[in-house]
Order: sequence, then structure tokens, then C-alpha cells
Amino acid sequence: QVQLVESGGGLVQAGGSLRLSCTISGRTESSSHLGWFRQTPGKDREFVSVIRWTLGSIFYAASVRGRFTISRDNAKNTVYLQMNSLKPEDTAVYYCAVGRGFSVVPRSYDYWGQGTQVTVSS
Repeated sequence: QVQLVESGGGLVQAGGSLRLSCTISGRTESSSHLGWFRQTPGKDREFVSVIRWTLGSIFYAASVRGRFTISRDNAKNTVYLQMNSLKPEDTAVYYCAVGRGFSVVPRSYDYWGQGTQVTVSS
């Protein structure tokens, strides 16, 4: 069973930074890609970024490109999301997920973390 645990969320002022972590246990071949998503009440889960474990291929949503950076530490089975120049509209619960494809669609991911709240004040 694959388990994901996110950490690093919190309250920050606009323009500030946070780094989210997602540690994966029980990773298998079916968890070759790690994605970050976010969700606000009443809205669909939104793609943020994805990284491929082996080749390190990366893709970002347009809304975060240039401000967020995804990276991985294979030895620690951990993926990070460095978030800079945060805006109030970045406020959401952030989730990490693992799946088999390089995808921006939530249903492509098989396992999800519990989520971590990020709140950006104006």
C-alpha cells in the first residue's frame, strides 16, 4: 500500500514563501509520477505541478509557473514544492498524489495524501 504524507503548509503573507513536502512510503512502479494539486471549497481539484521520479521531467500549471518549483529527493522518497511570491489566490488545501502517467488530471492518480492547508493573507 502506498502512503503519502504532506507537511509544510501554514499561514503566510502575500509575497512570502512556503515549502511543502510529500513523503511517500511503499512506492511501487505504479507510482512513477508525483503530482501536486490544490483545492478550495466548492471548486474542483486543480493541477499545480508534476514530476517524474526517474527522468525528472517537470510540468507546471500556468498559474504557478515561475513562482513554484517542484523537486525530488529519491533517497528520501520525498517530493518538494517550493512556493515563492505567494498570492492570496494560492490559498487552498494542497495535495500530493502518485500515479503512472504524466498527467494534469486528478483521476490519473491512484494514491493521495491527506492534504495540507496553505493560507496566504493579503
